[in-house]
Amino acid sequence: MTWLVALPLVIPLAAAAVGALGRSGGAWQRWVSVGGAAGLLGAAIALLVEVDRVGHIVLHVGNWHAPFGIALVADRFGALMVTLTAAAGLWCMIYALREQRPGPEASGRPERPFLLPMMNFLLMGVCGAFLTGDLFNLYVWFEVLLMASFVLLTLGNTRAQLVGTLKYVVLNLLSSLTFLSAAGIVYGLYGTLNFADLGRATAVGGAGGVGASPEAMAAAVMLLVGFGIKAALVPVFFWLPASYHTPSFAVSALCSALLTKVGVYSIFRLCTLAFPLQGEALRESGVLAVLAAVSMVVGVLGAASQQQVRRILAFHSVSQMGYILMGLAIGTPAGMAAAVLFFLHHAVVKSNLFLIAGAMQERTGSNHLKDPAIAGLMRASPLLAAAFLLTALSLAGIPPMSGFAGKLGLIASGVDAGAWWLVGIAAGVGLLTTFSMVKIWSEAFWREPGGEAAADGHGAVTPAAAGSGGLGLMLGVPVALAGLTLVMGVAAGPLAAMCTRAGAQLADPSAYITAVSPKRASEVNAAGAAAEAGGERPVGNASGGETGRAAP
Repeated sequence: MTWLVALPLVIPLAAAAVGALGRSGGAWQRWVSVGGAAGLLGAAIALLVEVDRVGHIVLHVGNWHAPFGIALVADRFGALMVTLTAAAGLWCMIYALREQRPGPEASGRPERPFLLPMMNFLLMGVCGAFLTGDLFNLYVWFEVLLMASFVLLTLGNTRAQLVGTLKYVVLNLLSSLTFLSAAGIVYGLYGTLNFADLGRATAVGGAGGVGASPEAMAAAVMLLVGFGIKAALVPVFFWLPASYHTPSFAVSALCSALLTKVGVYSIFRLCTLAFPLQGEALRESGVLAVLAAVSMVVGVLGAASQQQVRRILAFHSVSQMGYILMGLAIGTPAGMAAAVLFFLHHAVVKSNLFLIAGAMQERTGSNHLKDPAIAGLMRASPLLAAAFLLTALSLAGIPPMSGFAGKLGLIASGVDAGAWWLVGIAAGVGLLTTFSMVKIWSEAFWREPGGEAAADGHGAVTPAAAGSGGLGLMLGVPVALAGLTLVMGVAAGPLAAMCTRAGAQLADPSAYITAVSPKRASEVNAAGAAAEAGGERPVGNASGGETGRAAP
């Protein structure tokens, strides 16, 4: 069943290529693109079921093994993220069917040719990043993401899009440069970029060994900086609020659901698998906890100061990445399991809020809370109001929504680990998140309409120019996702159990290393046995047992 690992790359690539052959916006392109996203979801679910049964699936491309070949590896964490990618791609693509075509001349909605094929291309890049077992190929998939997201962010060719995308590209190119430089240092140290090989080599470095050397720590910190930019962690988050409010709403939702997740996912792999000693040092020094706390606080304060709906949501994405990083900073299996659950919750909830913002714009012509045109949405569209209310409650962590289970898991694991100050910040940020959601609710849904519409400077038009007819998919998709977040909260047991198993694998990567590189793992065990026989204290854990020093 190793071929299952390749399907999440082959299916979206084929859908993007075949869809691009059709006329832009034509029925052929729509059917192929949405069909490809549906096929990707089916393949991702099959992969998740099989991985949960066997633990790991490894495909050595061309039958070349590490350190020379390219390995595609799916564990429970990676398979969950691929399934999330496929699901988010499908619901955003269905929503984008309305946005792909230009609106009436007065609506200001531009034509977006090849929107759907490029979304499939982005899905391929994200799946590749979640499945690669190699540091250099992770860099390659990051560049695929950068190219696809650059095109998606500029479709429409408005001035605001071009300005926002310029900031996005500049910071992400800086991230890529840092990443590539660090990869060169890592290869010079270890002669490999395979995650399993790096985990083996760094875990058995020992005192004074190459695994614990200053050069290895410097490389790990450089990778943390590169991944932190991708994840939009403070202080390198500026590209996100500058760019997420400018593209089509489906693209904003897709980017919010996936792009920053790739950065945080990479930090998890860095600190638990590729550089376990360095990851432990970063946790014990409090660096990860401080990054998590500052990101939570700065993101939520930025959201509280905004009046444009998509800018509020963009700043909240920064804050929510801090919550996910909190699970890694705690470092326990329970903390990592809660972080994985929060990954899934946030992708559903935040992408849905962006989609709801699109429906608000479509009905009222505005996304600015001080614009009188946006008021009275509860009467105008009760379904949209209900969808927003359920989703906003979930983002704030109110029971029984999905956000409650994720935040409760993070807070409980923080209490167990004695990280009281971090728990206090997380709880306080949750209250400020509720404030932001209440602000949107009171201004856009609860407030009575009245007065003249005023352009908000971010694509708003008068209500007369906006489409006030049936919202169709722009309403149906958010309502369905609001129901999904309710189900994820009420029936969280099976999902939480899956996340618990994924967290256990993250906390103990020995099975991953053995699955990818069994021969090398046995060599490490032999070195550990020899070290114990010689009286040397074993360190690390490369393949299920304690190991001694071994050359990389």
